[in-house]
Amino acid sequence: MGGVLLALIAGAFGVAGTLLAPVLSQRSQAKALAADFERQQRAAQGQWQREQFQTEFEKRRACYVATNAAFRKYRVQLMNFLWDVHRGNVDDAATQALEEARHAHHAAFAEAQMIASDTVLDHLDQLATALGNAYRRTKDLEEGHPGPDGSFEEVEAHLRHFWVDWKEMRSAMRDDLGASNGRGEHRPGIGSA
Repeated sequence: MGGVLLALIAGAFGVAGTLLAPVLSQRSQAKALAADFERQQRAAQGQWQREQFQTEFEKRRACYVATNAAFRKYRVQLMNFLWDVHRGNVDDAATQALEEARHAHHAAFAEAQMIASDTVLDHLDQLATALGNAYRRTKDLEEGHPGPDGSFEEVEAHLRHFWVDWKEMRSAMRDDLGASNGRGEHRPGIGSA
């Protein structure tokens, strides 16, 4: 009787194993598929993040280039206009060139306020204030009522000193783009395109 019972128990385990094998196999396969799906999701998320970073980097880089050019052009037109005021050669073309550069500067600065890092924006705020101050002083000089710090020489010195702050702003932009090592030195191959 012991042999029959043993055979019955072995048979029951055999039948249970046969019945459970597909369930266990399916469960194991489901786990493998879930793990594979999770790996694919992580890879897709990583790719998306890399693409987002690259897109944001390109937007920031294009913004910095446009802002740099607009600030520079505005400063040049302001210097030209100051010299026209000094020589008494202000005409509609000079005024229009200054106003176009000023409006381009405002547009580029507005875009930078939405895209630039806080560090870059601090520098841009300082430069925009300095340019606005120079514009006001130049226009006061043109209208014949300069303020105490509004002589031709003082405004010109102010605009020439602008380059010191400009270099700091440019370094902040380059640092933000990864194009320098934080000391204003260029790192080849990084941030250049």
